[in-house]
Amino acid sequence: MPGETVLTQSYHPVPGGKGANQALAVKRAGVPVNFVGAVGKDHFADCALSLLREEAVGLEATIVSDRPTGCAVVMVDTEGENSIVVASGANLDVRAHQVSDALLQSNRVLVLQQEVSFEENESLGRRAQQAGLKIVLNLAPATRIPEGLLANTDFLIVNEVEAKFLAGAQPHVSMTELAEHLVDTYDCGTLITLGPAGCVVASGDEHAFGVDAPGVEVVDTTGAGDTFTGYFAALLAQERLSLRQCAAGATQAASLACTRMGAQSGIPYAQDVLRAKG
Repeated sequence: MPGETVLTQSYHPVPGGKGANQALAVKRAGVPVNFVGAVGKDHFADCALSLLREEAVGLEATIVSDRPTGCAVVMVDTEGENSIVVASGANLDVRAHQVSDALLQSNRVLVLQQEVSFEENESLGRRAQQAGLKIVLNLAPATRIPEGLLANTDFLIVNEVEAKFLAGAQPHVSMTELAEHLVDTYDCGTLITLGPAGCVVASGDEHAFGVDAPGVEVVDTTGAGDTFTGYFAALLAQERLSLRQCAAGATQAASLACTRMGAQSGIPYAQDVLRAKG
């Protein structure tokens, strides 16, 4: 509320950022990955890239900017739910040309998210489509509708709020109807994440279906959505799993991420996900 001061018991500076979280999730799912991004010339840069370096995420398409490294303040309440404020900083300098044609063609899936320029996302999306990659768009944060980018998107991942923003939907519209509406409107597979309720999935190839999330003791939901996106992309890249299997694996991983504190520290490894499935 305006004018309100909120006290907290502790704070923890940790690496994060949507793209970095998603890249780390792909790597922990067991799939090689390259991260496209930018950091500043400050002490936050080492923190931002620390886990990516430790876990051998490819950084050849990451640049150093004159702007400060992007930062987020994540406020987590006693129920594990979060609110986030982001200062974009160096993220504003990410450019599509950081990705060489050779690097692009050596990959199967491109994941895009909205913490970088719409125009650069569209530019890289066009190149990826021409190179035959599958394009996964996580429309977060949803500040405007990137029509050009959606035209090249194979799979759209949004939460309930973002889905309603895209569709202009009223609150009483079911998630199944909403997912099918987005498929019809943008001609791409759509996954709507629903937190503890799992997700709803729709595509032009089959009727919409739901995937239930396992019951877990929630500690921190920060990074759960990024874990979902990264795991979905990793499973999609393997090219042998159905859409339902990819969505189920991503949901399982995202649920596990909620049981641990921290966006990146909470991302589970593939063996953790398999163990949890029994």
